Amino acid sequence: MGEDEAVIGWDDARASNLANWEDRVPLHEESYGIDAFDDPDHLSGVVRTDLAALQPFLPRGSVDGLDVCHLQCHIGTDTVSLARAGARVTGVDFSPGALRSAAALAERIGVEATWIETDVLEARAAVPSDFDLVYTSIGTINWLPDLDRWAAQVAGLLRAGGTFYIRDGHPALYAIDERAESLQLRYPYFRGSEAQVWDDATTYSGDGTVAHARTYQWAHPLSDIVNALIGAGLRILRLDEHTTLPWRFSPRMVEVPDGFAWPEDERDRVPCTFTIVARKN
Repeated sequence: MGEDEAVIGWDDARASNLANWEDRVPLHEESYGIDAFDDPDHLSGVVRTDLAALQPFLPRGSVDGLDVCHLQCHIGTDTVSLARAGARVTGVDFSPGALRSAAALAERIGVEATWIETDVLEARAAVPSDFDLVYTSIGTINWLPDLDRWAAQVAGLLRAGGTFYIRDGHPALYAIDERAESLQLRYPYFRGSEAQVWDDATTYSGDGTVAHARTYQWAHPLSDIVNALIGAGLRILRLDEHTTLPWRFSPRMVEVPDGFAWPEDERDRVPCTFTIVARKN
């Protein structure tokens, strides 16, 4: 996995990635525990974590009453969780199967949401509104080749004074060999001109496999992420790095109360995720 790099156009990479994500939808409907949303008080673990991180930066410390755009929303479990926290939500994703699943979940549990099918790199043109909060979490921007274009979409979707929040896998984590018996670097940290090629029939959640195993991803160092947002006119309010993940990146990771982490004697050696909070002036 990830051994090779390839020169590939965005349209071809997107088509391969889309086929893979379409295959993931029924697997994730099984593994995400969506039946838990039958409890009207249930929120996803991802959103519970993110709302706590966002609290100091939101009016009245809450998303209640805010217009929120969730980019790369997949099957909508986090989107409907934001709605349950009081937001008016719009979920954006490029997978029609994922959006059908998200809409079915929202209808089943009585949550109002708008769903828009588009590439995140075209989001400003496809989404007819602007927002108090643009939200993306987690496992998102490694699928995108152009962070400057991504950040421009984020800025374009925000109202003046609006807030952007991202939590994602740390680029340092993605450079590590997930199969090694100790912490070892294997993959690029800095962005090259070529996509990383992955052939993996499993997904990060559940035991099933996909028919379309090949995907293309791009390395983005933390500096590129921050500078893309600054270049789009956003002001960075906070940057944090964390030691846990909501999925098991490596078989060596151990379960902890809020996800998965490296064994305790290695936990302070490499970050697992980062969060950025930014604002549009």
